Amino acid sequence: MTIEAVVFDLDGVLIQSEEVWDEVRERYVGERGGRYDEEIQRAMMGMSSPEWSRYLHDTAGVPDEPEAINAEVVRRMLAAYDAHLPLIPGAADAVRRLARDFTLAVASSSNRPLIDAVLDGAAIGDCFAATVSSEEVERGKPAPDVYLEAARRLGVEPGHCAAVEDSHGGIRSAKAAGMRVIAIPNPTYPPDADSLAQADVTLDTLADLTREKIATDASAS
Repeated sequence: MTIEAVVFDLDGVLIQSEEVWDEVRERYVGERGGRYDEEIQRAMMGMSSPEWSRYLHDTAGVPDEPEAINAEVVRRMLAAYDAHLPLIPGAADAVRRLARDFTLAVASSSNRPLIDAVLDGAAIGDCFAATVSSEEVERGKPAPDVYLEAARRLGVEPGHCAAVEDSHGGIRSAKAAGMRVIAIPNPTYPPDADSLAQADVTLDTLADLTREKIATDASAS
């Protein structure tokens, strides 16, 4: 099936932000008297902002209301990005390279202000025809909602889209949406083996993300 569009995840694919999220939320949760450990961290990967802010309130024991949790974490994330934007090496080059051959979108669990800040900071916002935050759909990853919405906004059938993902929830989300999945596993927070097995192609770095890798039929890869 011909691939017409490429939908990028953001965190862990274009920006090495999981560590930033981890640091910001761990510090905030600690300040508010909650619990933050590996179980809490991993459970939140891929959640939309309404989901993780509720999770921090209900499960991690943060006393603030979810809306206040979300607003404060986003404020701190924006401040961290303003101080240093941790783009993954080759991210901007990969986006510009693929934009020559495909229509591009972003489907991210990050909040809208964070998506915009990253794309503007990297000077690649004009490469994307659509961007979707999972806070704008009903369910976060691993549900397919954010990828289906990206395809809808592009006007491209999901089966004609390839998704670039790094995490277990993201891979499952894109696959459930019916997209071809290109996995570039995050070395710090790698996807589990069962999720990675669902990917059509697995690459080591963004430098390997070429038109041929994206467009080649999965049966031939």
